[in-house]
Formats: sequence, C-alpha cells, structure tokens
Amino acid sequence: MPTMIFVNLAVDDLARSRSFFESLGYSINEGFSDENAVSVMISDTIVAMLLTREFFAEFTSKSIIDATTSTEVQLALSAESKEEVDAIHAKALAAGATPAGEQDHGFMYSKSFDDPDGHHWDFVWMDPAAAAGGAPELTLEEMRENTTHS
Repeated sequence: MPTMIFVNLAVDDLARSRSFFESLGYSINEGFSDENAVSVMISDTIVAMLLTREFFAEFTSKSIIDATTSTEVQLALSAESKEEVDAIHAKALAAGATPAGEQDHGFMYSKSFDDPDGHHWDFVWMDPAAAAGGAPELTLEEMRENTTHS
C-alpha cells in the first residue's frame, strides 16, 4: 500500500472551508467528516483534514497559529500542465482565495494562493524532461526576475 499523507489544517469556518475545496473540484470523504472535521480527498494518497480550531487543539499542546498572519507550512501540489495550474488557480480565486504569487522559469510554472483560512497553496507544473534531468542552473537573480508575489 502506498504511503498516504494526511495534512491537518485548523480552520475558522468548517462549512466555508468545505465549500471552498469542493469549488476546486475535490471530493469529500463523508465517512471521516462531521461537525468537527471535513476530509478532503486531494488524491488517492493525499487527504486534507480540515479541523475546527477546537478539535485541532485536542491533538496538540502547542498554540495554533493564525495562518493569515504566520506561515505554518507551504503546501505544494503538482499539476499535469500549465493550463491545469491556471484552471485551479482561477477556481480558487473565484471561490474566495487570495493570490499569493506566481513563477515561470520555462521548465517550471506555478501559481500560489492563500485559502480563506490563510493556508498557503502552490500548484506547480514541471516539464517532464527537466524533472528527469534536473532543473537548469539559474542564478538567484534569474529566479527573482521570474517570480511575482501578490
């Protein structure tokens, strides 16, 4: 069985968060969803568990950050094409996300957004030939020239 990844995210409004991810085309696993949590099926092996802050707090003794003002993690998912990156980004913005930058290095293309709870998501396409052979050498200045932040 392949390793599964469960990304647990604290959310302020469970219904709003559920609607947001459904707007992106993801399905909900109702068997693991209730008034405290929504199980979003990103793929067969990746699940985003959206948890109310109160329920999330039951799993940690640490303080829970406000993702709109602090960075907890940057979540990056691959896409099959530049067009898929553009499509998911457009859906996210239409569903209430905030744009958070984009990159186009030719061999790699990405667009980012912050979801309604402030969690940062990147959708990335990489040229399969470049991925197999390694990325071309870019200077830090070249990378900055091809990166925009919203």
